[in-house]
Amino acid sequence: MSGKTNTQIKVKNKYYWDMDRNKPFKKSIDYSKDKTPNYYIGKVYGYEARKVIEDFDLGYNCGTALSYIVRAKRKHETSVDCIQKAINHLEFELDKIKNLNK
Repeated sequence: MSGKTNTQIKVKNKYYWDMDRNKPFKKSIDYSKDKTPNYYIGKVYGYEARKVIEDFDLGYNCGTALSYIVRAKRKHETSVDCIQKAINHLEFELDKIKNLNK
């Protein structure tokens, strides 16, 4: 213990309140800028993928699959990875539906 006694070592339990440690984290977010990348916004009508997903009340797996399909040709050189990810999420949704019906 390198020669220190218990009185020299300040052991703090999990309830110890430290003004610097326990301050709420404040991250400054600039809401004035548009946070949606261009590959999630339609070219003709300007629909955003997240708004379409919300409007159709899609769940996580279907919504994620749709967003992968929407961006497939616009984000990467090839759309293979995005299409495969969309297929995976659709299969996750099918598994969920099948398990609910058992």
